[in-house]
Amino acid sequence: MCTSGERLLRDGTGVRLRPVPYDDPVAQAMVEAVQQEYVTRYGGRDAAVVDPAEFRPPAGLFLVAEVDGVPAGCGAWRVYPPGGVEIKRVYVAPGFRRRGLAQVLMAELESSAARAGHGSVVLNTGQKQPEAVALYRELGYLPVAGYGVYACSPDAVFLGKDLLPPAEEEATWAS
Repeated sequence: MCTSGERLLRDGTGVRLRPVPYDDPVAQAMVEAVQQEYVTRYGGRDAAVVDPAEFRPPAGLFLVAEVDGVPAGCGAWRVYPPGGVEIKRVYVAPGFRRRGLAQVLMAELESSAARAGHGSVVLNTGQKQPEAVALYRELGYLPVAGYGVYACSPDAVFLGKDLLPPAEEEATWAS
């Protein structure tokens, strides 16, 4: 199994994508940063239930993005519903925003989910995250039915898309 992946941001800076367990201290620090973003924007933490085991390969994946050895962002997927995945915890730290890191993370999350045999992806975000909504729409996400704890929330945005089949020569994080 690959343990890291090097990518380039728009400004040419290298970024290392590293799979880690959801309960890893670096992952937990990134998740806490995500939660603080929710507190700032929505007045509270995300109420969705998350089991760390859901993000263990091959059933899921949690990636940390590092720039010059510094955790700069994260993202994850877990099986939901069967045959598809849900993307969770996509986050870019403020000092690393507007450089293409979210696109790099999303591309790898989608690609790794496809390589693990999944055919579709869903996610939810909120109206108070217009940059996230714009990113997902730019990446081809379309509205889907609400699900989970926020299914009836008027501020929730539910999006999804079909995944492209993987190229045969690609390595997989989830193997």
